[in-house]
Amino acid sequence: MAVKIRLARGGRKKLARFRVVVTDSRSPRDGRFVETLGYYNPQAEPAEYKLNAERIGYWLGSGAVLSTTVKNLMKKDNTMAKIEAIEKGLAADAVETKAVKERGVKAKARAKKKSAEAEATTDSE
Repeated sequence: MAVKIRLARGGRKKLARFRVVVTDSRSPRDGRFVETLGYYNPQAEPAEYKLNAERIGYWLGSGAVLSTTVKNLMKKDNTMAKIEAIEKGLAADAVETKAVKERGVKAKARAKKKSAEAEATTDSE
């Protein structure tokens, strides 16, 4: 059995939400799966996602293959560094998640830009 870690779609029409699941590669996208490893909500601003690094590490060690989308989510979340830390015997929390920092910085930058634009429009009136 070839095992993959990929996304399974949920949610309603045009408002997709995804679960990160371990499944047989031959099963359909939303079909039977072995385990849920996290979620991804692209509709939120900024996009929300949560991945279980310990279980992903276990499945990768068992021979599972990542889909490209899950691989990209893991890069954003710095999950590979967490998995390596777990393998070395460190706590997963010991690795700082740079993605959380980046999202916070981006959100602050957006808020600053909006307030600057609002001031510019009120000054021109």
